[in-house]
Amino acid sequence: MKIAKFGGSSVADAQQILKVVEIVKADPARRLVVVSAPGKRFSGDIKVTDLLIALANAVIAGRPYDDELSVVVGRYAEIQQALGLDTAIVQEIEADLRERIKNRSSNPAQFADTVKASGEDNNAKIIAKVFVNQGVPARYVDPKEAGMLLSDDFGNAQVLPESFENLATLKDQKDIVIFPGFFGYTRQGHVATFPRGGSDITGAILAAAVKAEVYENFTDVDSVFALDPRVLPGAPAIKLLTYREMRELSYAGFGVFHDEAIIPAVRAKIPICIKNTNCPAAPGTMIVAERKYEHGEITGIASADGFSTISLSKYMMNRELGFGRRLLQILEEEQLSFEHVPSGIDNMSVVLRSAPFTPEKEAHVLNRLQTELGVDDVTIEHGMSLVMIVGEGMRYAVGIAAKACAALANAGVNIEMINQGSSEISIMFGVKEVDRKQAIQALGHALLKVDK
Repeated sequence: MKIAKFGGSSVADAQQILKVVEIVKADPARRLVVVSAPGKRFSGDIKVTDLLIALANAVIAGRPYDDELSVVVGRYAEIQQALGLDTAIVQEIEADLRERIKNRSSNPAQFADTVKASGEDNNAKIIAKVFVNQGVPARYVDPKEAGMLLSDDFGNAQVLPESFENLATLKDQKDIVIFPGFFGYTRQGHVATFPRGGSDITGAILAAAVKAEVYENFTDVDSVFALDPRVLPGAPAIKLLTYREMRELSYAGFGVFHDEAIIPAVRAKIPICIKNTNCPAAPGTMIVAERKYEHGEITGIASADGFSTISLSKYMMNRELGFGRRLLQILEEEQLSFEHVPSGIDNMSVVLRSAPFTPEKEAHVLNRLQTELGVDDVTIEHGMSLVMIVGEGMRYAVGIAAKACAALANAGVNIEMINQGSSEISIMFGVKEVDRKQAIQALGHALLKVDK
């Protein structure tokens, strides 16, 4: 059995959905299909998930929401009409949305998840009908009935261990299963979603549960590229990489696959293949547990904006027992997770995502750090990008950091921070957001030999 997951661009309109049907029909092993909500149909378009977020926000704010609701229903109506489906499906979708709003929870995050999840849920119902109309025995499966149980961290849920045993029964289904991605249910029966892009995670969970031969993740590119070709044209395609490499690259900005989706596949030792819905014959990129590599080989370079740095200094910090623990405890109590913690003798920095930092939160955190830790100085700096150089071949290779630093220096990019993981398969640089593109170009030329 193969798991075939189709992202938002692969199910954005009727034409794309028909491609999905043909891809599944082409391989009898594709028995379990995971689908996203409709994505962008063209540049400047709005994803259905974003339309649903706007709808949820209007309801939460107590504003009239008929316009937001109408836009969402209209997107599905366009798909229904182009596919020649019965108009009843659109009426059912509108009734479903109104029911979710009517029975909304007093918890805004829980309600938002309930609305967001309707994107995948209703699209899966439509796609199941398309399969049947095309003469393919298929049926929609409700994640609740299948036993997709998640934690109650709304908007950032994680799968619960019992889900895998529950979902294993899907391998016995005779018809092709059309399964909505992105969401599941808490033990209390509430809808909960993974982080954005979470349909990748759903696919990996199902692959692990049914012990699939391979997890095929269909998107809109032929393969994973060694770096963003929009930043540096001519970037080479990657045919094969390891779980570790993909997770590092995904974490640092490779948007083709969600970094958390690697974990279930790793544990079940299931290979992942990134393929193109618009060119399914292309071999794509295989992600496996181990691969052969050349000494000093760089697999890819990734980058991401949206980071902030908290910098603290205190004389004799290294002699103060428990300082790091108390710092991280304050961040935990403020619901802030950290990404990196580089430190010196009398100073320490914490790199975090910028999104949670409202002006009020920032002032409160600074006050706590100043008063509770008694630091000499503490500042928060925004506008940082992380640039990650990744490769299994970097282990024990001499001179890679020197080449990278020289390339950045020659390009006039100042390094704010540098950190190498203990596995030695990645080196991370912190640079200003305004320098990110120039940094990627310089590293691509120096390390991947992409022509200037």
